[in-house]
Amino acid sequence: MGYKETADKVLGMLQRADGNDPSRGHLTMNNWEWPTGVALYGIYKTYQLSGDTKILDYLTSWYDDMLSRPEKPHKNVNTVAPVLALTCLYQETKNEKYLPVIEEWLGWVLGEMPRTEYGGLQHCTVWNKHYQQLWCDTLFMVGLFLAKAGVVLGRQELIDEAEYQFLIHIRYLQNKVNGLFYHGWTFDRRHNFAEAFWARGNAWFTVSAIELYDITKSGSAAMRMIKSAWQDQALALWKYQRVNGLYTTLIDVEETYCETSATAAIAYGILKGVRLGWLTQETYGPMGMLSAKAVLEQIDETGAVQGVSGGTGMGHNLQHYKDIIVTPTAYGQGLTFLMLTELMQRE
Repeated sequence: MGYKETADKVLGMLQRADGNDPSRGHLTMNNWEWPTGVALYGIYKTYQLSGDTKILDYLTSWYDDMLSRPEKPHKNVNTVAPVLALTCLYQETKNEKYLPVIEEWLGWVLGEMPRTEYGGLQHCTVWNKHYQQLWCDTLFMVGLFLAKAGVVLGRQELIDEAEYQFLIHIRYLQNKVNGLFYHGWTFDRRHNFAEAFWARGNAWFTVSAIELYDITKSGSAAMRMIKSAWQDQALALWKYQRVNGLYTTLIDVEETYCETSATAAIAYGILKGVRLGWLTQETYGPMGMLSAKAVLEQIDETGAVQGVSGGTGMGHNLQHYKDIIVTPTAYGQGLTFLMLTELMQRE
């Protein structure tokens, strides 16, 4: 089966995912939340590469349905995520009804979203404001939207803000010795919580930093710093990759379970880094392909990506990460889509 056919299979599972199947309870597209936001962006990137109008029709239909609903989503860091693909869709279709929605969310992020010390985006969710906390997740959920909106709307200040958010997250989350990223930081208590090198948290940076560059094509001093931090992380990921190609849910703790969504995101970032010249093919090409092949083996006959850890809040001890359930999810499908877009370019 080719990579395009595999992507169609993964998309087919998402299109059937309405949240009503108990065996697929964590795999649904019937909400405006971060898992769907990640999936939608992966789907859009697949359309962008393949030009398959059926994929575009699916995206258009999804947003038409969601935007017509009378209830509006609660605004928090996670519910910004679906606006990224909407901004891409606006750039593609020039559908003017999307623009007020994009502007509304930009207004909230820039004017109302809680901030930490030094202007970081506080990782506020529907359940908790997470006072003065920076999380890796925010870079994908909000940072990429700011960058994409800046390009599409011609607003340099949005790109500058996105780059600043990457820099402040690097400052407080990246370990200066091994190059890996902690899950979070609190300005309130001045620590990195459990000091966990959580795999998907690291993967959010692996994906987001290379994506930030690809979206903006920025040659700024800030982007040079982001690139160097990304390359430090890539070297660490090369060192910690398991022989089967997968990453454990705590990257440096071998006895924790192997986790597919992080591996898919890392494979995407590494392969894209090779293609864009951030990494050498000789060292990192085999690494990326080993992880990609391991992820492909986790796609079952129905198109569901297995071995994905569930939603993971901030842990105050390492056991927290070891105990997270494993289940198919929309973001597991979406990060696999991203990986497949790189593989499709190698066919």
